[in-house]
Amino acid sequence: MGFFVVSATKENLLRQRMEKLGIREEDIEESFIRSGGKGGQHVNKVSTCVHLRHLSTGIEVKCRKERSQALNRYRARVLLLDKIDALLHGKESAEQQRIEKLRRQKRKRSRRAKEKMLADKHATTAKKVLRGRVLTDEA
Repeated sequence: MGFFVVSATKENLLRQRMEKLGIREEDIEESFIRSGGKGGQHVNKVSTCVHLRHLSTGIEVKCRKERSQALNRYRARVLLLDKIDALLHGKESAEQQRIEKLRRQKRKRSRRAKEKMLADKHATTAKKVLRGRVLTDEA
């Protein structure tokens, strides 16, 4: 059995990503805190919240999403790697690309693009109106 409670594949991918970014387990300071919140008595009794600190960059991450400490340890490492990746690679990082994609999607359309989109919608509406029920005059 592995270090975390996730599949061996996920654990291997995490290890590979840590190697790629040049992060060793020795560079990470790990502590556990009682989480609180949802999860009932289990969460209140056991220290399931994981606090990680990368010593060389000073980046800190807390994870208390799951009731299981082992799963939170995995998720916290993934979060830490995301933050370090964003710090090292800036614009090229996956998180940065996702944010830019959302920004492009939410950007206001040009007038011409908006008119074209509305014209297409009106055409579709007209088509659907023609599909309606035909009333006959049989009384």
